[in-house]
Amino acid sequence: MRGMSAIDFTVAICTYNGANRLAEVLDRLRSQEKTEPISWEIIVVDNNSTDDTAKIVQEYQANWSEPYPIRYYLEPEQGLAFARRCAIREAKGGLIGFLDDDNFPKPNWVAQAYHFGQSHPQAGAYGGQIHGKFEVEPPPGFDRIARYFALIKGTKPYCYNQKYASTRKKMFPPGAGIVIRKQAWIETVPERPLLPQTNEDLEMLSYIWQGGWELWFNPAMEIDHFIPKSRFDKEYLRRFFQNNGRLRYQVRMLAYKPWQRPLVVPIYLGNDIRKLILHFLKYRSVLKTDVVAAGEMELLLTILLRNFYK
Repeated sequence: MRGMSAIDFTVAICTYNGANRLAEVLDRLRSQEKTEPISWEIIVVDNNSTDDTAKIVQEYQANWSEPYPIRYYLEPEQGLAFARRCAIREAKGGLIGFLDDDNFPKPNWVAQAYHFGQSHPQAGAYGGQIHGKFEVEPPPGFDRIARYFALIKGTKPYCYNQKYASTRKKMFPPGAGIVIRKQAWIETVPERPLLPQTNEDLEMLSYIWQGGWELWFNPAMEIDHFIPKSRFDKEYLRRFFQNNGRLRYQVRMLAYKPWQRPLVVPIYLGNDIRKLILHFLKYRSVLKTDVVAAGEMELLLTILLRNFYK
């Protein structure tokens, strides 16, 4: 029989200067339903914030009467990858549900996340539906780039490993609202990240995939992801897609052994050129006015150029 001090599930909130959003995340967690049989906890990992993040957590701790505790940790090394490593070290639960400070879980998120992990013991990581909570109306064509903003919908669960087993292409659940099995992380993810910080989710999930663990989509887990209007500025999108493009090479190469990489680069190069030409021909008349089409063009161009340098 499980000891009274055992923790089933940990919610880890990784935050950097998120004081103005953190309260809503904690309020959503305070209102979780059907968690009575679950022993769970909340930990906040403050990634070296300069705002009132610590003060907000202290205020909630002082007025917290729920059976599940809130604990606070400071991670001084900047970057989400390091904040998540801190959460893995400190979490008492075998399943760790990660929320950013702009991820707002639905009332049954904790219960659905925990029960899915219990019923799928080979799942090393799994994510759910992510709905956009927009400060302003998205630009036309936003659906084409929604996945880059960690938005995903669906009605049926599926295993990514099985869905993409016949191709070299690996698709992973977004990092927002991801649940990680602590055992899977410890067995597969290295102590220090290898890729730049903007690609920590893909690196983490790639290691778990390669370690033989399953990755799943669980539509019963739902969160709202806040997207401010600044994300739709043309200059922001340009930089955003440049960063995504620069890192595509490293992510692609994770699937290959060192001796295989020179052989597959020409194949990727030809495909990248084809995609760039097709996109230009389709959207050339609106590239100066359509921020979505311009962002996609920036992505494709950066991916193409990335083939020529490491």
